[in-house]
Amino acid sequence: MRERGRETGGATAAEPTPTEVADGGVDGGGAPGTDGWLYGWAMGYAAVGAASLLVPLYAIDLGAGALVVSLVAATAAFAGAPGAILWGRLVARTRRRRPFVLVALGLSAAVFVLLPFLSSPWTVLLANAALWFVVAAAAPVLNVIVVEGHAPPAWPRRFGRLNHVQGYGWLAGLVAGGAWSAVVGSRFALSPLASKRLFFVLSAVVTLGGIAVVVLRYPEPTDVSERRFRRLARRVAVPNGTAARATRAVPFGPGRMYWAFRELTARRSRGGATRDQGILAGLRERFSERLLRYLFAATVFFAGFSAFFGPLPAYLVDAGYATDEVFGLFIASSAASAATYAAAGSAAATYDPFRLQAGALLFRAGAFPVVAVAGAAVAPPAGLFVVGALFLAIGGSWAVIAVTATGLVSELAPESARAEALGLYTAIGSLGGGLGSVVGGAVADGVGYLPAFGVAGGCVVAGLALALRAAQREQTSERRAAG
Repeated sequence: MRERGRETGGATAAEPTPTEVADGGVDGGGAPGTDGWLYGWAMGYAAVGAASLLVPLYAIDLGAGALVVSLVAATAAFAGAPGAILWGRLVARTRRRRPFVLVALGLSAAVFVLLPFLSSPWTVLLANAALWFVVAAAAPVLNVIVVEGHAPPAWPRRFGRLNHVQGYGWLAGLVAGGAWSAVVGSRFALSPLASKRLFFVLSAVVTLGGIAVVVLRYPEPTDVSERRFRRLARRVAVPNGTAARATRAVPFGPGRMYWAFRELTARRSRGGATRDQGILAGLRERFSERLLRYLFAATVFFAGFSAFFGPLPAYLVDAGYATDEVFGLFIASSAASAATYAAAGSAAATYDPFRLQAGALLFRAGAFPVVAVAGAAVAPPAGLFVVGALFLAIGGSWAVIAVTATGLVSELAPESARAEALGLYTAIGSLGGGLGSVVGGAVADGVGYLPAFGVAGGCVVAGLALALRAAQREQTSERRAAG
């Protein structure tokens, strides 16, 4: 679950001078009350949300196996990072905003138009990579736009607003894809392949409608530059409220990777001298060993999550589930996560967050292989209820993990680098997710789904063990300090 801008911080920056405050661009702004354009972006994001599941299912219809389906999922984590880096630099140089949003929507629509004409799973994989390249490229632009015209203390709420709209757009797309698969195919006697192709065409139309909304509702000139945005983002406090959780609800990995790793590899000036720092050197300099150990643990259990979810659509289709039923299962999981966020936040404030997270991780580690067993043992439609109950529980466990991990990273990070630590956490989640998708798909394709889901559960257990080790070291250090 997709936000990125407030997590890009590093060392504390000085308060900007009046000159810096006036250092704006030449188009696009975010004065209060001018959020209408966001609904245009949400229309395109709804199409992307539907495509996130429909594209793997489309590839399956064209003959893809578990490995190709998992590679399709992995491209969502990897392919967008170059686009985000390239466009982020172009934004800084041109100081323009709206053209990049419009181009992202326009190229997304072009991909949707192209998909119905593809007949090979590998060309579908390439089209999916192109889609995520352009969608993720808009991430740094969107984060700048939503804070323009707003004081830095209001930025977390603005990022929450952006991801609230994106999140509902994503969910609406999933619901639309499921409803389309359930109704249109049977009502008009369309084959599953023809139904998906028609839906891609309609997705292009909706995305073009989003372009019209952005053109009509985009606000006046900017009030903040991309450079100032990156500097002030470091000073934004990270709350534990709904807005903070909302910024983690959208699966928008490439943008997260862009903001985190761009800062880590930046040239820094110390005492008048400028030097290049590698990623590892920058990590060791700014973060404690305990935090780095926990982040490594998070990378491992995120890889486990994706080793399960990567080949999952292929598994469900092989188990006899129809397209609308697959959509229904994923919607149930997403809805369970959304419904559990508030309760998870309250529980994390009352009980030990690490224990809560450990319980959720252990549940997922056991539930992943159980899905494979249940899906094979109980065929649809009865199996839909059994597997559906597991999906609901898995979705609820994600809310616990997401909320507690955010709190743990915030506690382990120094205050001056807290936002950067959160950005790194989301970035490595995307990195681990991409790698896990490839591993899960390879095992499923070569050995079978049950071993693949077992590997996924094993990665989650390994990540938990690493996190336990980090927590034990922290407790030991605290006892030594007290003694």
